[in-house]
This record gives sequence, structure tokens and C-alpha cells, in this order.
Amino acid sequence: MVNQHMWNVYIIKSTNNNYRYIGSTNDLNRRIAEHNKGLCPATKSYKPFKIIACIAVKDKDTAVKLERYLKTGSGIAFVNKRLL
Repeated sequence: MVNQHMWNVYIIKSTNNNYRYIGSTNDLNRRIAEHNKGLCPATKSYKPFKIIACIAVKDKDTAVKLERYLKTGSGIAFVNKRLL
């Protein structure tokens, strides 16, 4: 069970193609449901999704910084080499 007081940086992948999305939230189940219902403009064309990675961190600031890093060139390389 995910600790609701923690923040999560997550990577989801479309089950229809290779589209991946990185985001952060303090309620992972709600956020994934929003992606799969098409409520997120950035991902609605690629639904449905499955979670392929999730990192729990202590607070929102840390989550936002990690999310930003994972979206950079070196962050993408780290994800591909170390997480997936």
C-alpha cells in the first residue's frame, strides 16, 4: 500500500504504443485513474496506461525536482539504464 503522506514520482506507459509519461503525485491511484479516463491533456491520446516505475519520496519539493530531472536527457538515460 502506498503511504498517502509520501509523494510519488511515477512512470506510466501506454499499453497501445511506446509512449511514456513521467509525473508526480501524492495520490498515485487517483492520478493513474485520471490518466486512464483521459482527464490529462498530455496523455489522453495514448490511454490506457500501466505503471512501469514508481519512486516514493518524502515531500512535494523533492518529487517535483526528481520529476524535472527524469525528463532531462540525462534523466531519461538514467531511467532507461537503471529503472527499466
